[in-house]
Amino acid sequence: MSHSSSVQALFKPFSAGSLELANRIVMAPMTRQFSPEGVPGSNVADYYRRRAANGVGLIITEGTIIDHPDASNLDHVPHFYGEAALNGWATVVAAVHKAGGKIFPQIWHMGAKGHVGDYSESDIAGIVQAFAQAASAAKELGFDGIELHGAHGYLIDQFFWEQTNPRTDSYGGSDLLSRSRFAVEVIEACRRAVGPDFPIGFRFSQWKITDYSVKLAATPEQLEPFLKLLADAGVDIFHCSTRRFWEPEFEGSGLNLAGWTKKLTGKPAITVGSVGLDSDLTALFTEGKGGNVDKIEGLIERLESGEFDLVAVGRALLSDPEWASKVREGRTGELTPFTPEVLGKLY
Repeated sequence: MSHSSSVQALFKPFSAGSLELANRIVMAPMTRQFSPEGVPGSNVADYYRRRAANGVGLIITEGTIIDHPDASNLDHVPHFYGEAALNGWATVVAAVHKAGGKIFPQIWHMGAKGHVGDYSESDIAGIVQAFAQAASAAKELGFDGIELHGAHGYLIDQFFWEQTNPRTDSYGGSDLLSRSRFAVEVIEACRRAVGPDFPIGFRFSQWKITDYSVKLAATPEQLEPFLKLLADAGVDIFHCSTRRFWEPEFEGSGLNLAGWTKKLTGKPAITVGSVGLDSDLTALFTEGKGGNVDKIEGLIERLESGEFDLVAVGRALLSDPEWASKVREGRTGELTPFTPEVLGKLY
């Protein structure tokens, strides 16, 4: 596979509804904790601007906290409410747009301090409204869409998973669809807040931080009605979080979670999970076939075949803001490897 053919699919334009992207590369949301008292400063704006300037088609920000007392226990995670924080995000949006990029905030509630059974229906209504207020603010600030964080065992996902949702009222129940009511209300409230044409993405996962082997849906037949419920509520794009993009989601098919999601809903899907770590991608151009090389080539082939639409890159973009431009230009020998040390500052 030549360089040009191997990466060309990543750099084809993408459009869906009002969203138009220059290419298929997405910066995955990654919590950084560099926003003292929840306010993103010029360093955060520069951090995202550098990725946009180097050819990332869509940036999804780190998780940003809605206005609710339980939403976070971390002091340096950015807020998405309050004048100072929203002014900070306005600066981020302006910087990314000036660099030619598009950007969504990821809107987040980290989860109940006890468990979701502790919330009364009035508590839930307030949280739903806080999500909607954040969505409205995103549109007013000039973001290109939003992503709702419904993955990894955080609040929305706590309602989905039977192990963390013991409720016996209409927000709980023995089946996944019953436990999806909270998510549906959040999505519908955000859709009302932003109108019909503003993109809403939704990130979900089968796995939880506490248990990587969990599956909300054990079969495609269980996954389909769950995803359609969310799509009907207003989701435009699904961000399908897996730990390794090359692993099939269900027995009997090679499709990963993003592939199944697109097949079952017809909605655009983002794949993610160890994409582009330098040991994978550099090897594509410097070594023979085998191992991770086949995985990256497989990623490109699956993108070309339409299994999914967009590819989210995480850690590789932390260490190297020029990752996308280096890949496009064949400068993979210049890629900066990811090491844990890069987490200590914003590059």
